[in-house]
Amino acid sequence: MSNSMPALTLLGPGEVALTDKPVPTPGPGEVLLAVEATTICGTDLRIISGQKTSGVRPGVTLGHEVAGRIEAVGEGVTGLAPGCQATVSIVLSCGVCRACLAGREHLCESMELIGYGIDGGLAPYLLVPARAVSRGNVIVSPRELPANRLALSEPLSCVLNGHTRHGGVNPGETVVVIGGGAIGLLHTQLALACGARQVILCEKHADRRERATALGALTASPDSLVATVAEVTGGWGADVVVVAIGRNEIADQSLDLAAPGGRVSWFAGFPKGSSATVQPNTVHYNELTVSGGSNARRADVHRAVDMLAAGTIDEKPIVTHTFGLSQWREAIDAVTGHAGIKIAIDPRR
Repeated sequence: MSNSMPALTLLGPGEVALTDKPVPTPGPGEVLLAVEATTICGTDLRIISGQKTSGVRPGVTLGHEVAGRIEAVGEGVTGLAPGCQATVSIVLSCGVCRACLAGREHLCESMELIGYGIDGGLAPYLLVPARAVSRGNVIVSPRELPANRLALSEPLSCVLNGHTRHGGVNPGETVVVIGGGAIGLLHTQLALACGARQVILCEKHADRRERATALGALTASPDSLVATVAEVTGGWGADVVVVAIGRNEIADQSLDLAAPGGRVSWFAGFPKGSSATVQPNTVHYNELTVSGGSNARRADVHRAVDMLAAGTIDEKPIVTHTFGLSQWREAIDAVTGHAGIKIAIDPRR
């Protein structure tokens, strides 16, 4: 093993480069993961462009959707053996604040995130701190998986958390998903797995609608969404509406699409500091439940890994391209240019 490794490093707001960093050696309580795949998400793009700076440390190795294999463990680590395929729950919470004690560790007032403030997975190796290892943040897959599938553990865990917040999907319900990117396709697969009678996915790009159709969803363009929901539900509306794209104008539309007594999940992050105009009486008179969803708990990551291992979620329609670490610019261009859905980077290449 070389003593140094390339790492995609945030030098400052909007300034990112491949730098050489020492290969970490795990100390007491630490675990070293050999990274096999790290997928890129919209938050990575905002960090790279300089739009997101909160909680992000200059000098950090980016990447938080990680699949790897335990390379080595430090003194005192038990139950985690070299060679095991694993991912990591990226939220490091304090465990004692009011959010943590209420079972919402992902809303911890002093949390740190791997790939934001702690070195992440856009490098051949990731060192998991002892405080994360001791809390069970290293999660071993129950069986061997394609690395690109296991890397979806992080986004799927966030989807599962949002799913919990809006009350889940019951068999026979109609679900609308607005946005056909990776998150929208994960919500679609999850809703279908829960027994939804129909999932209607709204997406402007035809190729993404085709992927959703192949998964079993009915699709609509933004212009035809209202008519499609009315036709499918006989004018009643959808039992669940998931907003998986952060555009302010969709907030009010999502309320109008919901049936009386329906649930609306504003899952996507909206532009910081922005506001939206909504008709509050739609919520009042139709007795709607509106929820959000941010990050995930360790329990959600465990559920995500189990679902991926069981094959409940198919990564192939979602992870469409894989690049080497030296091709990180091409990978980012593929994301921003909508050349694919979810883009993976293999740091071994």
